[in-house]
Amino acid sequence: MSRAVRRVRRWAAAVVMGTVLVGCGGGAEEPAPGRAGADESGPRTSVDVRPVKASSTITDARGVTVTAKKPPRRIVCLVALCDDMLVELGMTPAATNSTLLAHPEFLGKDGAGKIPVVPGGFLSPEVEAVLSHEPDLVIGLEDTHGKLAPALKGATTFWPVQPSTWQDSVRYLRDLGALTGRTEQAEAAEKRLRTKLVRAERNKSDKTSLIIFGSDENFGVATPGNDVAAGLFPKISSYPWKGRGVEGSYSIEEILTRDVDVLFVETLSFGAPDGKLSDKLAKNPLWARIPAVRDDKVIEVDADVWAKGRGTRSLGLVLDEATAALR
Repeated sequence: MSRAVRRVRRWAAAVVMGTVLVGCGGGAEEPAPGRAGADESGPRTSVDVRPVKASSTITDARGVTVTAKKPPRRIVCLVALCDDMLVELGMTPAATNSTLLAHPEFLGKDGAGKIPVVPGGFLSPEVEAVLSHEPDLVIGLEDTHGKLAPALKGATTFWPVQPSTWQDSVRYLRDLGALTGRTEQAEAAEKRLRTKLVRAERNKSDKTSLIIFGSDENFGVATPGNDVAAGLFPKISSYPWKGRGVEGSYSIEEILTRDVDVLFVETLSFGAPDGKLSDKLAKNPLWARIPAVRDDKVIEVDADVWAKGRGTRSLGLVLDEATAALR
């Protein structure tokens, strides 16, 4: 896989271990995939949602403590998870560097067009531009934007996030709901996701699914623990793909041995779009032998939602699209 794809995928699917949701910050107590006490699909999801209490201080899923003197209202998003959470809470960012909001299930193109864009893109947002929006809070991805913390210190509060499971995403939402005082909205959003996941679990498909990502023939396979959306799939289908420490470590030859019934494709573009990943892979003669390809069950999905969103609204959309395809 190219260096560019690896770098983008690190922020599209963070490779870290989260924590079990316990105490006042979590929802139902469920081990996440890959953690002690959980098998590949984990225990049955609960629809129960614990009350979220407003607080000026939270400690998040990775042990980061954030304190706000007053409920933050002007929030700058440097990662799409932030945009997702704000929409779920009935808020909009003061500025963003994500294109997620243009999706019709978020703000749509007209609404997203009214949100200022932080110059510099995802990888190098300009600190001066961030501060020009006078944010109460800036939310970024820890392994990408953590380097900005010294420059923001004293001027605003910086919150580095790094989800690896859907439970982490729920925890971040609950924490932001507590900080902003939007507790009922956070509870409702968590409830919606849990309800969808419970419904999908009850109707788990016996089909084998696969999510791949990339911009060219050097594709990668999204695996639970390395990708938030992929972490849902062992609960809703057969998903035999596991992280191997190196992204992109599955070949088409290996994929052929798993009889993939439904294949989801995330095309990651760098600059101007240059075609779908599935069309590029079609040039490989082995591609046509995959059952999903043969049966016309290759689905190009919105990478903003599937790879970058990682919040409860994005994950709900992933479940909607995946369960429909897996019937």
